[in-house]
Order: sequence, then structure tokens, then C-alpha cells
Amino acid sequence: MNTLVALCAVGAEKILGNEIKLLGYKLEGNAPGRVVFTGDDDALYRANLCLRTADRVYLQMASYTAQDFDALFDGVYNADWQLYLKKDSRVVVDKVRTHKSRLESEHSVQGMVQKAIYKKLGDVWHITTFPETGAESDVRVYIDQDVVQLLLDLSGLPLHKRGYRADIGAAPLRETTAAALLQMMMWRRKLPLHDPFCGSGTIAIEAALYAYNVAPGFGRRFALENLAVYDVRRAAEIRRQEAEKIRTDVTVRITGSDIDPAAVERARRNAEYACVTAGRALQSVGSDAKVLRPDFTQADFKELSAPYDTGLLLCNPPYGERLGDEHEAEALYKDMACLFTAFPGWEMGVITSHRKFQESIGRYASLLKDIKSGHLDTCFYIYNGTEKAHQRGEHGKRSDRGAGRSGWGGRRAADGTRGRGYESGRRGSSGRRLDRADSRRERDSDDFTF
Repeated sequence: MNTLVALCAVGAEKILGNEIKLLGYKLEGNAPGRVVFTGDDDALYRANLCLRTADRVYLQMASYTAQDFDALFDGVYNADWQLYLKKDSRVVVDKVRTHKSRLESEHSVQGMVQKAIYKKLGDVWHITTFPETGAESDVRVYIDQDVVQLLLDLSGLPLHKRGYRADIGAAPLRETTAAALLQMMMWRRKLPLHDPFCGSGTIAIEAALYAYNVAPGFGRRFALENLAVYDVRRAAEIRRQEAEKIRTDVTVRITGSDIDPAAVERARRNAEYACVTAGRALQSVGSDAKVLRPDFTQADFKELSAPYDTGLLLCNPPYGERLGDEHEAEALYKDMACLFTAFPGWEMGVITSHRKFQESIGRYASLLKDIKSGHLDTCFYIYNGTEKAHQRGEHGKRSDRGAGRSGWGGRRAADGTRGRGYESGRRGSSGRRLDRADSRRERDSDDFTF
């Protein structure tokens, strides 16, 4: 069995864990931004091909205690690098993270690990010079309280780069984060979905891939394909198995809109690429069926109305840090209150980094979830019909004062308690309270997330 480590947005670990279990693999543990699991040899390829919320997948080469550089070197040397690397591989230790460990110099650790890998390969293969003309093989090192983890990259480019987004536009939402939001809302394919700020179309496209059960990695390659253990025939069989799981016999109502005609055109192109890739996967198993592209239209969100009695509004609206002026973003959020009236009976999910979102839109979210993807701290606000109107005055001030580590304005759930984290279970279940001690622990861990 292989031990693998899948990275994800901080806050999406439980969702990623559920995905891994659905693939039939055993969870071994998690930490902020990563999930550890075990799987057979097929897991090396299948995890990269199928996981929707993972940003990268690594093979754990070794885990051991090292309090000095001699122990670090010996642990690296003892790993079976010769089974995975090729003689022309170019080994790069691309990132090192140390936390509460005696080995503090990340630069020194980086050099020692690379030296030990090449020493091992040279001794096994009886060579002293490496051509390094082949593909790059990345290694990451994580040292936490003197326990070393050596990880070999199986993904290459981050997995959020599905291969369908030719034109990303401004301030795009990561595909893996969009997939996580869908799971946090517990969205199902029979429920209509609309994104009123579609941008590049990421949310709608990820919803379509999920609804039709299309593996997200069909349109790209992985670093695993450059390693000595890569089995071309077995990979082709896994792709065939996943292609046969694509559903085209389902009714899906996924739409998006944006006031910017250029954004709508980008979304259409990206969706077309994604659906063409799915179509090729179907053709590989002898099917002429098609995956229908989400429908995108140009429209101001203030002019929208609900086409169905129930559904889900899911969006990533502009916010001051990345698009436009902060005051313009607040005015936009205030106008978004009209969506509650225009879409009665619909649930709504909004991801933003703006700390005054609830105050601006005029309603407290039913549930809150902190998500850290990349270098941006965001909060996911979930409105499922149990939220309360925002009350100005002392109530709102207490809410600001009780904000968590990200400083969200109005961090108060519908029951009036201070902000709750959203767990991946049924909506309405109690989430974990984010008190100051939790915030400190999360901040410390975030600093050492890969």
C-alpha cells in the first residue's frame, strides 16, 4: 500500500476526505490544508484524475524523526528513490516547511535532502554524473516537531488547472475551491443552479462536471507520467473506467450570468472546452452522447428573477481587495439584497474576503465557513432560509468585535451566536465554534501548510 498526501484549501479537509473515501481509499489523518490516506498503486493515478477538491497529490516517500542533519540525511538516503525516479530525472526540492523543530534552516534542509537523494541514486545505479535531461521531479519536505515527511509530487501543475480555462479573466476562483463550495452547499444535480457573477464560468462548469460525473482530470497530464512507476496500460484502463461512469441521462439546469459581455463570452468558451473534453472521454468508450454546456447570458443581477420555485444561487462577487474599490464592493453587496426577494425559496452561497459583507447585504448568514485558498483569506456565507435580518446598533458592533482570525465583519450566525464554522455534515447541524484559541491554532498551522 502507498501513503499519499492530498493538499486542499484550508477549510476543505473534510470534503476532500469524503471524496477520498468515495474512491475506496482509507483516511489516515489530516491537518490544515492536507489529508493523508493510503491506497493501492492505482490510487497514484486515480486520485489525480478524480479528486475535485484536491490541489495536489503527493506520494509519501518516508516519515521519520530527525533532530540533526545526519539523521535527516540518513532518512532521505534510506527511501527507495530509485524505484520512482529515472536516470535522467532532474530532482528539485521545491519547498521546505519547518515548524517547532530543531532543523530550522529551510535552505540548509533543502540542500541536504537533494544531496542525499542524488547520493542514493548514484550508489544504486553506480554513476557519479546525472544528465538531468529528463522531466523535473519535485520533492517537498515538511518537518513538524522534528518529524520529517518526504513527499514526491505526482500532480505537476496544481490540480485546479483542469485544462479547460483558456481565458481566466480577472480575479478567478480556483476550480478546486468552486468544487468545495458545491459540496458545502450539499448541492444535487436535480436542483437548478445559477451564478449571477459568472466571470470565467468556473462555478457553473464545475457544477456541470459534478452533475454529469465527469472526472475533472480528463483534460490534462500529471507528473506521475514522468516517473518510473507509471503504467501506461493501467492508466488507460482507469481512464476507461471513469469515462464509463459519465452520466448523460440526467436533467441538469445550470446557468450563469454577468453584466460584462466579455466575461460571458469567456465563460462560454471555457464551458465549451470542458464539454468537448468530456465528449472525447465518452468517445473513448464508444459513446456518442454529449455533455450539455451550461447556459450563460449577459444580465445585471438586479434584473434577474427565479425561473423555478427552488434552486441555488452560488457566486463569487467582486470584492475590494482584488476588483475595484472597497466602497464600490460594499455598495454592490447592499444591492445584492434584492436577490432574496427575486429568488424566494432559493438557497444562496457567497464567497468573499470582505469583512463587512453581512452588514452590507443586510442579513446574517445561516452558516459560515472560513476558507483559505492561495494567499487570500475568504469566508463562505451560506443562506438556507434560517438567516436573520442584520440589526444595526449594539448588536452589529458585538458581532464585529467577536470576529475570528480573518476579521470578518458581522460574524454572527442566524441563532445570534458568534460565528460558527460550517461542518460538512447535514446543514443545520452545529458547527465548530471559532474562539480565539482556535484562531491562533489555525493561524499557526496555516503558516506551515504546503
